[in-house]
Order: sequence, then C-alpha cells, then structure tokens
Amino acid sequence: MILVLATRNRGKTEELRDMLKDFPVDIKNLDDFGPIPEVEEDGDTFDENAYKKASFAARVLGCPAMADDSGLIVDALGGAPGVRSARYSGEGATDAANVEKLLAAMEGVKDRRAAFECVISIAVPTGAALTYEGRCQGLITEKPVGEGGFGYDPVFFHPESKKTFAQLTMEEKAGVSHRGMALGQVIKEFDKIIDWMDINMPKFEPVPCKKS
Repeated sequence: MILVLATRNRGKTEELRDMLKDFPVDIKNLDDFGPIPEVEEDGDTFDENAYKKASFAARVLGCPAMADDSGLIVDALGGAPGVRSARYSGEGATDAANVEKLLAAMEGVKDRRAAFECVISIAVPTGAALTYEGRCQGLITEKPVGEGGFGYDPVFFHPESKKTFAQLTMEEKAGVSHRGMALGQVIKEFDKIIDWMDINMPKFEPVPCKKS
C-alpha cells in the first residue's frame, strides 16, 4: 500500500521510511507526483491544518496521505504564536526573526511556561481520517542557547533534559519532543492503521466487457 506524506521535505520522508521499514507500505511524498496546488494553512488549530493537508493530498492523488502540523504555544502570550509559529514575524519569516520577535514579546515576563504541540492526520480519499497528538512542556529562555535544531529550539528549555531543544542530539530530541510522541503513537498502532486504510479506501469492481 502507498502512503503519501503531504510534504516535500526529504528529511521527514527518509525519517518515516526508516521508522516504517518493517511494514508493508511504500512511503512517498509530493515530489513523487506531478505539480500539486499548495494548501493554504488557514485553520484555527493544528488539527484543522493537519487534516486539511492530509485530506487534500488523499483526494487529489487517490492514496492514503499523512500530514502533520505543529507549533509553539506560550502561556503568557495567550497561546501565541500557535498555528502561526512558522509565520510569527510575517510571511516568509526566518527562524531567527521569529525567535527575535518571541524574545522581545517575552522581555520582562516572569511566566515562561510554554509547550510544543504536534498533530498528525492520516486521511483517505473518502475524507475519513485518524488523528494522533503529542505535547511537550517547557520554558522559554531569555536568550538562545545551543547550536542544533531549528525554529524555536534554541529558546525552548526542556526541564527533564535540563537542556534546550537546540542542545539535544537528534536522538534525544526524538525521544521527548511533541513530534516524536505523536509519531511514536503512529508506529505503535501502524498494523491497525494499515487495516483501517485498506477498509476505508474506495473499492472498484471490475466490469466485464460486453459485445455489442
């Protein structure tokens, strides 16, 4: 069975291929197909955006599709940057610009509590979908710390690890991150997910040719 990742990110694709290598599924991404319109991520929640991307790819390509949406939620900022995490400082924003805006907004704020959230949606062309979620609690630092990771990783301190996400190795981060938690649930239930995809995929009955 083919499972399409609704992304063009090669790193995500290779990561999932490795995780699911023992299952009877062929992982592809959007680059394996022709031109496909971009989906506008205008949902109010991570769930809405993840489902929108997965269901659109499934309908257009006729295969089960998987998408994720994630971001940073800061308590003192009323949940911002939230679903606009990647565009916090404007369309086409860089990681550095987003971090700079966040730290400016948090200047002098005592409540540094925050969380990373991730929602994974697996959809079939009929519109049905499965949802998996992961959440990781942390604190916003007063300045960037660490050289690794991406996005807000340098300013997200993980108390249990006593490091920012930017200081963790990829393996350490995968074990505690929001995305790692959500993916872990997918891997744990993937045998059932395959059965669910098979049951919910449209079935086409062969029609015999008739002589006129």
